Amino acid sequence: MTFGSGAYTYRVQEDWARLPDGWKFGWIPAVGVDSQDRIHVYSRSEHPMVVFDREGNFLTSWGEDVLKDAHGIFIDAQDHVYCIERQTHCMRKFTPDGRLLMTLGTPNQEGADGQPFRLPTDLALDSKGNMYISDGYGNARVHKYTGDGQWIKSWGTPGAGPGEFDLPHCVRVDRHDRVLVADRANNRIQFFDTDGNYLMEWTGFGHPDTIFIDEDDIVYVAELDQRVSILTLEGQRLTDWGRGVKSETPGEFRACPHGIWTDSHGDLYVGEVQTDGRIQKFIRQR
Repeated sequence: MTFGSGAYTYRVQEDWARLPDGWKFGWIPAVGVDSQDRIHVYSRSEHPMVVFDREGNFLTSWGEDVLKDAHGIFIDAQDHVYCIERQTHCMRKFTPDGRLLMTLGTPNQEGADGQPFRLPTDLALDSKGNMYISDGYGNARVHKYTGDGQWIKSWGTPGAGPGEFDLPHCVRVDRHDRVLVADRANNRIQFFDTDGNYLMEWTGFGHPDTIFIDEDDIVYVAELDQRVSILTLEGQRLTDWGRGVKSETPGEFRACPHGIWTDSHGDLYVGEVQTDGRIQKFIRQR
């Protein structure tokens, strides 16, 4: 059975990730792939960061002593791993082998209204190395920081108008340094410049959870309403799949797509929440 269409047609690989005996995944909100095609599965479980090769062989795990509530992940060009912890209200930056380099936010302490962080969701970097953190369930904000963690500015207020948010659930930056924000409950993706000025928006999504942009400027969107969408950076929809209902059929979605990333071969990885242990690999057909 195949999914998608045209140049973005996939077949699903069942039972892709093989955990050590006795280990189990909980919800899988986030997945990221580094420059060596190591797939990082960030889950709400006893082993929050588990790393596999492309074939699903277990490589390592880390974060057991630090990570408490998986939500968003970002991996930069140097393979640093940024983890957004929702209920502990903080961001953690790690070396590729899991050594903690930076913490933003005070763990387990919610910020004041409008201030970092109140149940944050995700992170991205611009071309200058500045960080953008979407924040999130308790705030309707995006916070901008320098690469070494100095606050620059914040923007966003609750609402449905331009520059307003109803659950900013993910942030990504494209090669034009446009900041894309998945405005989940407003069913749209908003675009901003790096100063937070509103540029445009895409609509027509089913509660977009997470965005990934590949090296070919193709945009992948995991949507809470059991759908994956693939678009060009100009907004042309290339393909999508998912029937908008929960399904046990491999390649469809048992619960809610939440994490999304591709590897260097164009294969797609999708993690789900509101169910345990669900991460699917979609192999791109050439």
